[in-house]
Amino acid sequence: MAENAITLIGNLTREPELRYTTGGRAVASFGLAVSRRYQVNGEWQEQTSFFNVVAWGSVGENAAASLSKGTRVVVTGRLEQRSYETKEGEKRSVVEVNAEEIAPSLRWARVEIERITRDSSGESGAGAPGGGGSRTPDPVYGDEEPF
Repeated sequence: MAENAITLIGNLTREPELRYTTGGRAVASFGLAVSRRYQVNGEWQEQTSFFNVVAWGSVGENAAASLSKGTRVVVTGRLEQRSYETKEGEKRSVVEVNAEEIAPSLRWARVEIERITRDSSGESGAGAPGGGGSRTPDPVYGDEEPF
């Protein structure tokens, strides 16, 4: 079976835009610039590729709450192609990165981690542990701390 996995390291080109589907599911989207430096005949060259990233559910909500334009991140996910029709009736196709995990790059920055609670569906809830409200055990690990 073929795998479709991608890992990108780059900088956000625009603020994450958080929306909700009619069913109430969160989805965030943002642009990512990935640069590559290489030498040709002793001179440094730089090439930049631009990707649209889509993050669903708690990953999208957390990305929108935590990231901003210019933030350097590591994104893992898969490439997906989708088609749509413009208002003028033209058919278009786009390839996007559907993010499964997003993390800040710690190469040139520091972050402060704020853990959030999760409900029984695995989605995030408001607040940090001990911040009021009961903690629902994880369906896989129970009450065991993940790390």
